[in-house]
Amino acid sequence: QVQLVESGGGLVQAGGSLRLSCAASGSIFGINSMGWYRQAPGKQRELVAAFTSGGRRNYGDSVLGRFTISRDNAKNTVYLQMNSLKPEDTAVYYCTGLKGSSRYWGQGTQVTVSS
Repeated sequence: QVQLVESGGGLVQAGGSLRLSCAASGSIFGINSMGWYRQAPGKQRELVAAFTSGGRRNYGDSVLGRFTISRDNAKNTVYLQMNSLKPEDTAVYYCTGLKGSSRYWGQGTQVTVSS
């Protein structure tokens, strides 16, 4: 089993920044395509940023140029640096990773951006 634990969410004013962290543990050998999705109330879960299996970075259109995904392989941790936050970025942010045919999700961390 793979465990993904997010941290770093919170309340921030519009224009501010937050950094989310996702620590992976358990049977993580072979896990890839780690990244972040988010889900706002009444909306579908959407891609925020993720690594491809080849190591490239993909971003959702709405966060391009404002958010940056990175990782520290030694710490088995993926980060999401979020700058120039907007109220529409308010959502629960989920860390995810793929191992074989199984996709794993963290419990989510709330990000709230006030106007």
